[in-house]
Amino acid sequence: MNNTIPRLVVSAGEPAGIGPDILLKAINQPYLAEIITIGDPALFHARLKKLNLPIKVQETDLAEEPRCAEKNVLKVLPLALNAVVTPGILNAQNADYVLAVLDRCIAACQEHKADAMVTGPIQKSILNSVYPNFSGHTEYLAEKTGSELPVMMLATEGLRVALVTTHAPLRKVPGMITQQRLEKIITILHHDLQHQFKIDQPRIIIAGLNPHAGEDGHLGTEEIEIIEPVIRRLQEKGMNLLGPLPADTLFTDEYLHNADAVLAMYHDQGLPVLKYKGFGNAINITLGLPIIRTSVDHGTALALAGTGTASASSMRLALQSALQICQAGR
Repeated sequence: MNNTIPRLVVSAGEPAGIGPDILLKAINQPYLAEIITIGDPALFHARLKKLNLPIKVQETDLAEEPRCAEKNVLKVLPLALNAVVTPGILNAQNADYVLAVLDRCIAACQEHKADAMVTGPIQKSILNSVYPNFSGHTEYLAEKTGSELPVMMLATEGLRVALVTTHAPLRKVPGMITQQRLEKIITILHHDLQHQFKIDQPRIIIAGLNPHAGEDGHLGTEEIEIIEPVIRRLQEKGMNLLGPLPADTLFTDEYLHNADAVLAMYHDQGLPVLKYKGFGNAINITLGLPIIRTSVDHGTALALAGTGTASASSMRLALQSALQICQAGR
């Protein structure tokens, strides 16, 4: 990119949810970046009337120059909805729109017309009704960018949690945890902590899969046969790793006070702790991609759409974190 301020492209996510609301609310503060959302200007105009915010909706494009950081201005690259939106009411006719917005954001980053993308919450149920194989933002981004193994990491103040497996049924998780997969994920996590977060020697704590981390094989052998050998190999390469530790005790100050990240084996092993600690004040970061992507840590909250009561704190953090990662890489 050039020496101008970073440009962030934003997908507001499910149009019937709170994504448009929190984006409009989030831009009431200045950022040292140009922020452009891709979507239907009519959606944002309509939602703005409900929220009664002092925000201007302005149509724009992705021209390289000039870039301008503006407070209280939502710049929109127009992309038409398939159907009119009623806040809180899902409509499968707009599933294509949601994915088209994501595709345009991805393309903007791949074509170096934007430095990072930020995503609002999507409604997987409505996307699955049209695209049964859709499993989530992380997997979709990996497919569209040709990334072999994306790593989902959520972060809040004082805690980062990355995952070995993401949106997989629990019964399938053990078979997905192989030495090859685990080694690649730890390597990606270590690399991106160094390069995106500027941590010279990241300290990563790794959870076991089984209760009590297998208890020397009495409660499962994955720790002995898979996790421990990978940790030893990577420790020999100089990585600062600790584990496998029982998940029910590793989320304590004894271990976390100087940890840079925790690697959990599956979604509901690590994320409930993080969301208990920082729900609404956390973000989702996809590691292992050729582009920068951050996201909110919550869902579409359909009941709050258009009411003005949805908190924009996670969207603000996602925008700020994307900006910080861009600045770190310059």
